[in-house]
Amino acid sequence: MFKRIGLFLATNLAVLALVSIVMAVFGIDPGTNAGLLVFAAVFGFGGAFVSLALSKWTAKRFTGAQVIAQPRSEVERWLLETVQRQARDAGIGTPEVAVYDAPEINAFATGARRNAALVAVSTGLLRSMSRDEAEAVLAHEVAHVANGDMVTMALLQGVLNTFVIFLARVVGRVIDGYLSGGRSSTGLGYYAVVFALDMIFGLFASMIAMWFSRRREFRADAGGARLAGRPKMIAALERLAQTYGHSTLPKQIAAFGISGGVGSGLRRLLMSHPPLEERIAALRNAPPAADAARHVAV
Repeated sequence: MFKRIGLFLATNLAVLALVSIVMAVFGIDPGTNAGLLVFAAVFGFGGAFVSLALSKWTAKRFTGAQVIAQPRSEVERWLLETVQRQARDAGIGTPEVAVYDAPEINAFATGARRNAALVAVSTGLLRSMSRDEAEAVLAHEVAHVANGDMVTMALLQGVLNTFVIFLARVVGRVIDGYLSGGRSSTGLGYYAVVFALDMIFGLFASMIAMWFSRRREFRADAGGARLAGRPKMIAALERLAQTYGHSTLPKQIAAFGISGGVGSGLRRLLMSHPPLEERIAALRNAPPAADAARHVAV
């Protein structure tokens, strides 16, 4: 544990040093609002895009997902052929297909590029779902990839990170100046205020990101219905509802799984997925034309 913490702190210090050198070379003063905004954008977007670039590696490591290079069974062959067909219909490159060991019914998609993504399904899904239901789940994940949801979420997270970092420090200066009687230099109180504001603004930023994620789930459901058929997509969500939407996916990729958590109140605002009954209702109430373009990119 201590080695991991030490590496984490060393990495962050190295990043801080690198950013400070870059800002000095280009004459960017972090003490000004313009310099602070550049500083915030470097960290805000940098963190989001590093996370995106490492998303496939992170997903494989945290879930233990094994990519199917050569099918070793009829099930693996079916998985590969289904994803290949759906990717072709959606107009994207065929993602890597993987299986990870978990009792839950779930799947996820991730990757920095639409034409080089990863789609993984749990062993629980393969054991508990029919082929039609599993096909719809795969279509939902392929729709996430075709819609560019991973990149879009990274861009949004970068913007939110930037404003959290920037606003926390601007407001921190104002509060610290008021509490210190107009002292020009920043003291310990400033850093305490900034830390608290990072947490508060970060919470609101998470609410915005999760609201956007929930909207993308409805769109991925609609894309899955176009690729696999609306009855199959509804049947898959109904099967998921029987598991109460429980997910053990790591938070780094949970937003791109098909199954999310269940919550109310503040917890609902931080959910990456809408309630399953709302998703099922949205599909049932969609116009008939939503099923028509089975071979049109989503």
